[in-house]
Amino acid sequence: MVGNPFISKQLIGRQSELSQVSQILVQDGDLLLAGVPGIGRRTLIRAAAAQCKARVIEIDCLRATDYGRFLQLLAEALLATFDQDNAVAFIQQWSQDQPFTLKPSTTGQLTVVWHISPSKEWSLFEALLRLPQALAEWLDCRVVLVFQNFPHIRSWDRGSKWEQYLRQEIQRQTRVSYALIATVAERWTKDADLKVIALAPLPDRDLRAWIVEAMALKDLMFDLETPALELFLGYVQGHFGDAIALARRLWVDLLHSSHPALQSKIQPHQVYRSAIALVEDLSVTFESLILLLPSSQVRVLESLALDPTDSPHAREYIQKHNLSRGGGLQGALASLEQKGLVYGAEQGYRIALPLLAFWLKYRLG
Repeated sequence: MVGNPFISKQLIGRQSELSQVSQILVQDGDLLLAGVPGIGRRTLIRAAAAQCKARVIEIDCLRATDYGRFLQLLAEALLATFDQDNAVAFIQQWSQDQPFTLKPSTTGQLTVVWHISPSKEWSLFEALLRLPQALAEWLDCRVVLVFQNFPHIRSWDRGSKWEQYLRQEIQRQTRVSYALIATVAERWTKDADLKVIALAPLPDRDLRAWIVEAMALKDLMFDLETPALELFLGYVQGHFGDAIALARRLWVDLLHSSHPALQSKIQPHQVYRSAIALVEDLSVTFESLILLLPSSQVRVLESLALDPTDSPHAREYIQKHNLSRGGGLQGALASLEQKGLVYGAEQGYRIALPLLAFWLKYRLG
């Protein structure tokens, strides 16, 4: 399988957001990064942490199916970040009074081991959350604890006990910055001392500069006398993840073309064919997603794909697409926004994943 050479190690655009996040981390503050998947949330927090010379501990809450798995992911992330000899020695000494120990695995790597009953897992949770603060103080460094897909913790934390404790730790710890990554900001963040930074799609000017340079590194260039480049930008609509996917597909298609663009400039029909091939490859994923949605939400998605509007509540639009009236439509839009599939009013209610919108329009058309 051909890798993706268009995955950038540098932050593209987002200089204003980078400055904001860096300032928060320098002040040992906490934040919530809101945005749809693929918009660049993790890349931004990593870039800001690197700029502030902070250690980053990342936990993906989507991978945690219960409290035991959550604790395992937290422990693994801690050791992955603090794997230097002096940090390991400190953890071994510090853990003597804690409900866990460090032991080498069969591969020789150190792992966190605990032997506690299910009723005592809370003490382990408290200890693992105290450890980053202790390491930060001892090493005199900044630490950023990143929880990706933070709201997913509720899938097993039915009583919100673990979430509430994490919220308290956000307020309590002084040397550890908490960075929560979610699709949208929730109501409780307004009452907490938590900065919220929402990531909108990238401006075309930033993506244009990136894709031209990235293609040039592969000895490729768009024919600027045609709308090829604008067609590319129109398909991805500022979504960097989709731009990376389409760039790779275009590059692979050109490599295997009998008339590669290495000899001629990239033409609009080549961009179009690559976009079609890409969404056909993604069709199984998109079909699975659609099957999980209520019919009312699917209807809204299809309507917005075929007939984009910033006024889906307008009576004419509702009648034209046979949408639910009143609360039914508003509920569908709110749920789609929560899932990261549709932007809210500030972004004109457009579908947040451009390739999904293109696939819907292609399928329905």
